[in-house]
Amino acid sequence: MSRFRRTLWQSLVTPVITTVLYFVVFGAAIGPRMGDIDGVSYGAFIVPGLIMLTVFTESLNNASFGIHMPKFTGTIYELLSAPVSAFEVVFAYVGAAATKSVLIGLIILATASLFTPIDIQHPMSMAIYLVLVAIAFSLAGFIIGIWARGFEELQFIPMLIVTPLTFLGGVFYSIDILPGLWRTLSLFNPIVYLVSGFRWSFHGSGDVSIGVSLAVLSGFLMACLAIVWWIFRTGYRLKS
Repeated sequence: MSRFRRTLWQSLVTPVITTVLYFVVFGAAIGPRMGDIDGVSYGAFIVPGLIMLTVFTESLNNASFGIHMPKFTGTIYELLSAPVSAFEVVFAYVGAAATKSVLIGLIILATASLFTPIDIQHPMSMAIYLVLVAIAFSLAGFIIGIWARGFEELQFIPMLIVTPLTFLGGVFYSIDILPGLWRTLSLFNPIVYLVSGFRWSFHGSGDVSIGVSLAVLSGFLMACLAIVWWIFRTGYRLKS
C-alpha cells in the first residue's frame, strides 16, 4: 500500500482514465443507438461490466507483480525466513492487491455516475460481490506471480487468456442477443457468470441466475485458495 501511494498516478488515475474512455466510446457514442437492454439504458448496462473488467485486470496485475518482484530480486528468501506465517504473507499481498482493486472499482463507479444515472438495487450485495471478486482474482494473480519464471510469462495469462475471456464475457452486451450456438458456447466462459452476478446487484437481472454466479465465484475462490495452500506446502517455485 505504501508503494501504491508513491505511484498514485500510475496505479489509480491510469486505469480510471482508460475505463472512462471505454465508457465515452461505448456508452456515450454507441449507447444512444443501442436502445435499452432489459429496461436499462445501454450506458447504465455496461457500468458493471466495465468495473469488473478493471477489477479483473488490476487484481491480477497488482498481485502478480507484487509477489514476482521479490522473486526476481531475490528478497523472497528474506520473507520466507522471517517469523511470519504463510497466511500472513498471502493476507498481506492479496489484501493489498484486492484493496487497490476495490478502491479503483468504486472510483470508476463514482465517475460513471457523472455520465449516466445509476440505480443500484442491491448495494450491500454489490459491495460484497466486488470484494469477493477482487480477492479471488488477487489470489489468482498471486499464483501467476509465483508460477512465472520471467516477465513474459507474467503477462501471458492476463493478456492472452483473461482479457479475451473478459471481452467475450458480456461486458458490453448481453449474451441473450447472441445466436443459439454462440450463446451456448458463451456459457462455458466463467467470466460470463462473474459479470452477470455483479450486474444483477445493479439491475436485479443478469444473463444467468445469481445463484449460479455465486457458485462459480465460490468455486473459483476455493480453487485459488487450494492452489496457494499447495504452493506453500510444497514450496513450488518459492524455494528454488
